[in-house]
Amino acid sequence: MREISITEFDHLKIGNAENAAAGTGCTVLLFGEDGAPAGLDVRGGGPASRESELLKPLAAAQAIHAILLSGGSAFGLDAAGGVMRYLEERNIGFDVGVTKVPLVCQSCLFDLTVADPHTRPDQAMAYAACEGAQAGNYRDGNFGAGTGATVGKLLGMERCMKSGIGSYAVQIGELKVGAVVAVNALGDIYDWKNGKKIAGLLAEDHKTFLSTEETAFAGYEVVENKFVGNTTIGVILTNAKFPKSSLCKIAGMAHDGYARAIRPVHTTSDGDSIYAVSLGELEADQDVVGALSAQVMAEAILRGVQAAQSAYGYPATRDILPSER
Repeated sequence: MREISITEFDHLKIGNAENAAAGTGCTVLLFGEDGAPAGLDVRGGGPASRESELLKPLAAAQAIHAILLSGGSAFGLDAAGGVMRYLEERNIGFDVGVTKVPLVCQSCLFDLTVADPHTRPDQAMAYAACEGAQAGNYRDGNFGAGTGATVGKLLGMERCMKSGIGSYAVQIGELKVGAVVAVNALGDIYDWKNGKKIAGLLAEDHKTFLSTEETAFAGYEVVENKFVGNTTIGVILTNAKFPKSSLCKIAGMAHDGYARAIRPVHTTSDGDSIYAVSLGELEADQDVVGALSAQVMAEAILRGVQAAQSAYGYPATRDILPSER
């Protein structure tokens, strides 16, 4: 097994666009003229998503043309129109005779409390992300959908840490599997390889950690309005050939990567979602790809946190734990 760049997949272009001052952005994944089969598994209790029904095995569409990950909570769902405009201008989409309709799925994370709550990803920003994909501008860290990402928010924004978007991909023989993920969790982040906590809920000194799980376990009273500034959204990419039904299962297995790296995860206050996309024709075992997807997703989460830089008054791992850079 060897590490490869997340950009080393055929039929894939990834781009970022952001408003750094406002603390929000978006990341687009474009799948070429013919699109690509995709599946989706949502485990969080509060997702903000668009065109999710397309990815159910019984839906007619067998391929989609793009996935957009964005900030802005449900307000950010308007941004997908910019991806549709970009693709329609290039004659990419499902042919309906009078035009071609691009099939664009989207998931949003909540970043409204980071900087300017009234500036959200819009169609212009998403269009710019498509241009960025064409130029190959994808980067891990405080970019794209990771611009306003934070983690460890059980006690509110004053005790959280800055996170970002991350990626990781590997190749075994001819098989490639990779992940892109915007890490915006209620819970804490752990290095899945050694169990060490690297980001999350801060103590009052803002230099050491508290455990989100232990803090939550201290009281089990019902909380009617939990803090809702969360949601981790990611995409699994593979050059193996799978139909939608198998990709939904692979996306579900990839959630094990969330569980290895984020604690707690899949809460009612998160909208945790994972897409899985088939970008090639290689024959590969579904369970092998699913298990590998969990591993690359856990590592992509780690990379996103390590790449993040302090911003908006929130410290990053590189400042709290310099050795984790």
